[in-house]
Amino acid sequence: MALALVSKPDSPAPALEEVTPPPLGPGDLRVRVTAASVDPVDTLFAGGLAQAIFGLTGTVGLGLSLSGVVTATGAEVTGFSAGDPVAAVHGDFTATVRAQAEETVVPAAAAAALPAGLDPVDAAALPVNALTAAQLVDRLGPADGRTLLVTGAAGAVGGYAVALAAHAGWAVTGLARGSDRDFVLRAGARELVTELPGPSFDAVVDGAVLHAAALAAIRDGGTFVGVPGPAPATPERGIEVTIMSVEPDGARLAELLALAASGVLEPRVAGRVPLAEAATAYDKVAGGGQRGRWLLVP
Repeated sequence: MALALVSKPDSPAPALEEVTPPPLGPGDLRVRVTAASVDPVDTLFAGGLAQAIFGLTGTVGLGLSLSGVVTATGAEVTGFSAGDPVAAVHGDFTATVRAQAEETVVPAAAAAALPAGLDPVDAAALPVNALTAAQLVDRLGPADGRTLLVTGAAGAVGGYAVALAAHAGWAVTGLARGSDRDFVLRAGARELVTELPGPSFDAVVDGAVLHAAALAAIRDGGTFVGVPGPAPATPERGIEVTIMSVEPDGARLAELLALAASGVLEPRVAGRVPLAEAATAYDKVAGGGQRGRWLLVP
């Protein structure tokens, strides 16, 4: 048995329960969790809203991002061994045990080895946020001298998007509060703006989930990429609009962890609390305005 945070249909808050860890499949890793992040989507699951959106019933586990140590590997797994420190995205919303647990099981294809020099607890802030940012930036194609506005440039996804786009050669401007200027410029933006500009950018990565409002900053024929929201942007003025959800990708995650270890990406941690005090982290995340992720440490 192991402790895990779960969402129950009759409760508006996450519950910490003793559960039986899931069986190890042939392509899976069993992982003793070092830390797991609390992301905004987790607060939706804890309150039941996301369960309704995804059509889930019954008790489900919580948590997308984790770091940990491999304790067992499936019969078909190569490249991982017991004792390896890893990070991973647990993308199965139906699982009864996910990232926020003492122990979990993840597909080996969704995991990556932790490189030397990366704090094994702080690493849990990276997987889903950095991978989301990378997949948004990758969707834009080569920079080729183009200009990019990143909304929510000081947020968990937007901050990584700024750094990754700048590293890929984009001329990046960040939209954020003036108080976040130092971080946004340190991440790689050439400048910071505090209000949406007119149509002056070739592309937008919409980390703030502004959607239709963000289109105003894009030139005719430009590109918009963002994550799902309640009122998705739709094409106008020849602008290509792509709305995408993160897909677990261990190989891409390995590249992002290496960039973090080398200083290109800055893992941002708002705070750490024990798994048993998860309510503190959930309240902070639900309240918004956090800079970095709250981490749960079993």
